[in-house]
Amino acid sequence: MTQDELKALVARAALQHVVPGAWVGVGTGSTVNHFIDALAGMKAQIAGAVSSSVASTQRLRAHGILVREAHEVESLPVYIDGADEIDGQGCMIKGGGAALTREKIVADLAARFVCIVDASKRVEVLGRFPLPVEVIDLAVPQLQRRFAALGGRALLRAGVLTDNGHPILDVHGLQITDPLAMETEVNQWPGVVTVGLFARHRASLCLLGTAQGVQTVAY
Repeated sequence: MTQDELKALVARAALQHVVPGAWVGVGTGSTVNHFIDALAGMKAQIAGAVSSSVASTQRLRAHGILVREAHEVESLPVYIDGADEIDGQGCMIKGGGAALTREKIVADLAARFVCIVDASKRVEVLGRFPLPVEVIDLAVPQLQRRFAALGGRALLRAGVLTDNGHPILDVHGLQITDPLAMETEVNQWPGVVTVGLFARHRASLCLLGTAQGVQTVAY
């Protein structure tokens, strides 16, 4: 199966975790696009969606799915999103699609995070994929020096601003053996809006697309 076919496979499998009659948290990215397309087939069975990005909101509404903003709901039973990497404990790197801050906000509302990825995203140690960090523009040089002190190369993502209007640094060369500790540390640095480590908001469940089918991994 192609990578895109694996993405579609796990996206359809995620429908089993949508709670009928409730709002569903919806992430961002190519795998989530497949999920949104599949969700359209059961839109009459849900209250609607809470979206983590402008792009996902547009796709949901194009399918006739009602969308609410995160501040309009108090809680969600489930948040469904992809990841750039996921380790054996359910910790993730996210932000390749530049929606990391809003993704973390919606994930924080949810009782469960269901991660949908193809098998290429499963790693033993996070960091092969550059770590995205949404930052305040003024702090870019200062933050680049901080990451350099940790052995990372923080490069400004050219031509990209988040939906919040901020730039992103992509940090190359890290081996993140303690994702929660790094997330906690980096989030305290002045000028950081959000680091794309999801350790505090790690996955409850991963639906992993493989050549043998969907593997379900609980954490």
